[in-house]
Amino acid sequence: MRKFKESLELNLRSLIARAYVRIVATHREGSFIFLNGLTGIISLASYIYLYRTLGAKKVYEGFVIIGSFILAFWLNVLWSIASQLYWEKLSGNLRYFIIAPCSKIAILIGMSIGGIYMILIRSSLVLFLAFFVFKAPIKYFNPLLIFLAFFITLFGLYGLGMAFSSLYLIWGREAWHLSELLQEPVYAFSGLYYPIKVLPIFIAIVSSLLPLTLGLDAIRQGFFGEEAQGFLNIYVELIILTFLAIIFIFMSYFFLKKMEEIAREKGTLIERWQ
Repeated sequence: MRKFKESLELNLRSLIARAYVRIVATHREGSFIFLNGLTGIISLASYIYLYRTLGAKKVYEGFVIIGSFILAFWLNVLWSIASQLYWEKLSGNLRYFIIAPCSKIAILIGMSIGGIYMILIRSSLVLFLAFFVFKAPIKYFNPLLIFLAFFITLFGLYGLGMAFSSLYLIWGREAWHLSELLQEPVYAFSGLYYPIKVLPIFIAIVSSLLPLTLGLDAIRQGFFGEEAQGFLNIYVELIILTFLAIIFIFMSYFFLKKMEEIAREKGTLIERWQ
């Protein structure tokens, strides 16, 4: 019992330490928050004016705003969670992560919490300003479903990111290409700026394996109801998202254990450019 308590305390301290760095960094330069928010507004404005030029329904402007909000978390997962251990390897710090007595899961969860806080501050500013400036219509608003869909989606996304972090180490420099592959095509196939229903059913089903797709669709339904043109019933989507989140978190645990075994047995995993 005492050993379990000491282990729990050690991992909680590691988790807090890794989250603390990113949380403090978020507030180190206040102007960055404003500039990042402004950049986000400019980026989504081009899509909104395109929809206005084409005479699309006003609700599509809401789709763009919600899509831009959730996209920032996906990019954070790709470049600050999935790639993080690979960056640490290139900078020569991975050895300290490997020999640390705490669980690597605790380190990655701490990074994830810090990253979520960082992106939440920026994206909430974009979300508020975008709805205020462009006045996207909200005829249906269910905060409980939005809250559930958002946090289950985060569990799924960051669980997937933690699973990728080990694979990126094993695959070496190919990690960069995988991140690129998971970035641009996702813009088209996850329904960031339009309902996923407009895609062929096969593509929509495959795309739904990524928590971003169903999570975004569920959040939109929470904001716009039937006007969101949901792919599935929102409750079905929440069940699938929960199932995906559990699978990805389990995968992250399995891959991290495998990565640690390789690092300790072969001793080559921490070498740069491998």
